[in-house]
Amino acid sequence: MGDICDLTGKQCKPCEGGVPPLAQPEIDSLMQQLEGWQQDGNRIGKTCHFKNYYQTIAFVNAIAWVSHREDHHPDLAVAYNSCRVEYTTHAVHGLSENDFICAAKVDALFKL
Repeated sequence: MGDICDLTGKQCKPCEGGVPPLAQPEIDSLMQQLEGWQQDGNRIGKTCHFKNYYQTIAFVNAIAWVSHREDHHPDLAVAYNSCRVEYTTHAVHGLSENDFICAAKVDALFKL
């Protein structure tokens, strides 16, 4: 894998069962390309903080657009000035490259 630009430039693949989740060495390598994300078992997550509710909801709407476009949807926990974003791939019961592609795209949104 290359740098974060490689991940943001990729499009997610269809989520299909029958393929193994990423192995921990692959996860470790991909985690190094993300800023502020943590692995918790079969999930990766990050909490983003904002000045106010309006900015938080604008971010949530941007994630919704990316998620729809990629057809890969995170779990979101929304508060007044923060949003927790978590990815996992249910079809493989673990983490897939799609989780990291979408996480990189969330990071790109957060930096706008």
